[in-house]
Amino acid sequence: MPRRESLGVWLYGRRIAEFNSPKPWIVECSYTEEALDAWPANIPLLSCSLPLGARRQNATVFAAGLLPEGQHRQSVAAAMGVPVTDVHALLARLGRDVAGAVVISSEPPSAQSGAFEPYTTASLEEEVLGLPDRPLAIYEDSELSLPGIQDKLLLVKLEDGRWARPIGGLPSTHILKIDDRFHPGLIEAEASCLSLARAAGLTKVEASLETIGDIPCMIVSRFDRVSHSNGMVDRLHQEDACQALARDPEAQQGRGRYQWAGGPSLSEIADLLDRYSASPVEELDRLVSLVTFNAIIGNADAHGRNVSMLHPSPEEITLAPVYDTVPTLLWPKLRTDLAMTISGITSLRTVTSEAVVAEARRWHHDPRSAQRVSIETAERLIETSSQVELREDVRHLVQARARRFLEGAPLGD
Repeated sequence: MPRRESLGVWLYGRRIAEFNSPKPWIVECSYTEEALDAWPANIPLLSCSLPLGARRQNATVFAAGLLPEGQHRQSVAAAMGVPVTDVHALLARLGRDVAGAVVISSEPPSAQSGAFEPYTTASLEEEVLGLPDRPLAIYEDSELSLPGIQDKLLLVKLEDGRWARPIGGLPSTHILKIDDRFHPGLIEAEASCLSLARAAGLTKVEASLETIGDIPCMIVSRFDRVSHSNGMVDRLHQEDACQALARDPEAQQGRGRYQWAGGPSLSEIADLLDRYSASPVEELDRLVSLVTFNAIIGNADAHGRNVSMLHPSPEEITLAPVYDTVPTLLWPKLRTDLAMTISGITSLRTVTSEAVVAEARRWHHDPRSAQRVSIETAERLIETSSQVELREDVRHLVQARARRFLEGAPLGD
């Protein structure tokens, strides 16, 4: 087999690593001499699963985690004429605007011009209607990717408020998701929970609802992007828990993101925060708050792809803001088994405040701190759910479950 071209892995303008592909289904990471000279060994420069060091490492799970999943990846690969398992080839084509701050390119990012094409009302409607057949609305001049299995679109918000299509690796600023055709109203409920999380101080993500071509859509700001008043956009490095723990979400027929199928657990995420964060106690408190929030809103889908870590510096991580907040309990046909167990509890209906504290104790976190944070989170959710605009069924669900949580009772339906 002829040698394949190395892909540079650029982080904030520095070529920190190279991706090589000895076989089409394998991606290997080799850190550059510049990176090895600049930082101490074993830090999570690129990923917690790829500590900085001189040896070549298998980076297939991390690299594949930058790409769409399931049927969406199959559609993209088919359009490009490459095997769906050829992660290296897909990233060579799509890797210039991915999740986080990394840019995957054989050329320095400064050599890429990047541009945008403003949408009209009609062209955006056409784009949204075509999403099921063209995932991420990828064109010949698109150089972007985003993980996930939902129909979504990457957007750039212009200074005048209009939306535009990113071209040539220009960083996108927002994500548009369309409603689930099998579970109508899911997008509206998710937007309500994001507004609740924002009001409660759990996220900075902004969500808005729009109807485009008779399709309900939610547009959210990217937590891994910072937009400035001069129109410049900064990328923030991040990775999800599957990438950080090298767990393949596509394993077990796409179930590998769930703990019961080998995916990440809360204890493993806590261990990463304890090991790599500058303020472990503060980060574990934030994880307690996240667990409490997901339990109270009835979110059974808080799996390893929906919990992420930001990398504020080459040597540390912090828990990312809340960004995927679907109250699955409102749809009886959706699963109620927790994506990650809470002190051995597997059902949303039987979670208690005691279980959350017991789970934190497994992380070697102070149970008194965990109890205080979980109670404060539940109280904030009751207070803010009366102050922000929410779907009425979301408001009722949150208030009822938060009160049961404070009473120490199982959360129930």
